[in-house]
Amino acid sequence: MGGPSGMGASHASASANGAAGTGGGGTAATHGKTMDQLLTQNTKLSDKIASLTGQSAQQSCSGFKNLGQCVAAAHVSKNLGLSFDCLKSDMTGTAPAGGSTCPAGTGTKTLSLGKSIQTLSPQANSKTETKKGQQQAGQDLKGDQQL
Repeated sequence: MGGPSGMGASHASASANGAAGTGGGGTAATHGKTMDQLLTQNTKLSDKIASLTGQSAQQSCSGFKNLGQCVAAAHVSKNLGLSFDCLKSDMTGTAPAGGSTCPAGTGTKTLSLGKSIQTLSPQANSKTETKKGQQQAGQDLKGDQQL
């Protein structure tokens, strides 16, 4: 009965986590609601993301496969003092905005949160920081999201 994914067992996030980065949006775990809809109905979560990233939650989360990935990236960015835009570019495989201070090669391919941390902050323990960011995101989503 238990699948290979230990996270999000109560809803369809296992299938969303298993999906390749095809730009499908990972909405399986949200019961048909888009990230924008979830962020609009969840102002507390939207405000939290905005305070972590310095931009609107909708702008911050656009391009991510799912909301959990966005929230974890926002926490890691704040925890390590990394540019959220550079981290987002690496995780979504999109070029950073013109004039950004991201390292050369940022956003040239889609990377996991851990690989993005290694690239942008080589001195950080990427495993520890990934786990910490995911735990913080889990607390935010558990407390605020009505899935």
